[in-house]
Amino acid sequence: MRRILVSVCLLAFSLVLAACASSYSAYYASDANAPYRLASGDRLRVIVYGQEGLSNSYSVDSSGHIQMPLIGLVPAQGETTAELGQEIERRLHDGFLRDPHVSVEVEAYRPFFILGEVTTPGQYPYVNGMTAETAVAIAGGFTPRADKGGVEVTRDVNGKEVTGQAPIRYPVQPGDTIVVRERFF
Repeated sequence: MRRILVSVCLLAFSLVLAACASSYSAYYASDANAPYRLASGDRLRVIVYGQEGLSNSYSVDSSGHIQMPLIGLVPAQGETTAELGQEIERRLHDGFLRDPHVSVEVEAYRPFFILGEVTTPGQYPYVNGMTAETAVAIAGGFTPRADKGGVEVTRDVNGKEVTGQAPIRYPVQPGDTIVVRERFF
């Protein structure tokens, strides 16, 4: 009787964990294909064709802006690179350049954070296409007490921080916070 009760409890616990992981993955499945949105900490390469003095690297500051010559502060927080390029073109066209053409690309993404049961927790530069598994490797690997089955990911989604369980091969995005929990056994 006791063996059946333990089996039922383990099965229920497994189903709850599986439901959490699948709902998290399903919630972010649409987010994975969304265009990259700029935020504080991103470094951008802005090219204004024919204007060497305006073409440069610009960092998105803590208030979510970039500071450019002639046009001053330009809001970048939450914009795609294409949207930011259009805004810069519009501002340059208003009294500065006749027909500006602007290209914006991400030169360096904002860092990700990894905490918990990894050898060296902390802040690390984001590498394009990384997963939670590669983030753990960058942080020196798992500690002996780590739960290697999955991680907890906190991500900003439409201005809200959302936290959920994710499999170890889940894609990481710039600015994510990954927590590796301690295993129970």
